[in-house]
Amino acid sequence: MIKKKNKKSSASVYALGQYISMSAHKARRVIDQIRGRSYEEALMILELMPYRGCYPIFKLVYSAAANASHNKGFKETNLVISKAEVNQGNTVKKLKPRARGRSYPIKRSTCHITIVLEDISFYEQYEEYLMYLKKPGSITENINLTCYDTYSSGGLWDKK
Repeated sequence: MIKKKNKKSSASVYALGQYISMSAHKARRVIDQIRGRSYEEALMILELMPYRGCYPIFKLVYSAAANASHNKGFKETNLVISKAEVNQGNTVKKLKPRARGRSYPIKRSTCHITIVLEDISFYEQYEEYLMYLKKPGSITENINLTCYDTYSSGGLWDKK
């Protein structure tokens, strides 16, 4: 049975890094520090942490922000890391020659890292819109709410 993936909201952008040569456990201890933080705060944390896994995660967060600004036109100051996950990838197995014709197995673990950024301003405008509707007599007045290219973004009107 094939399951359909849930459609992501139009306010989120992601970057995926596959086959990064580090163990998933070491990457998770870095990812846990930046989950739920703003984009700028996450970059500062990743620059100052002393772990080797910070650099590939830094590149992924930076890439996700570049995707957000280029593809959807989001501002980097409004971005928040909503989801960050690390999955175990393939293990690269090699044999190292040892003394007396023996061999020693070397296992290099890899991981897949997914970073999802969301734009907070999208939700702030939605909350303002709901508060505006709750006011008495507001339905007859004109509603001045901007909608950012809903048709081509594939968010609301995508019927796949």
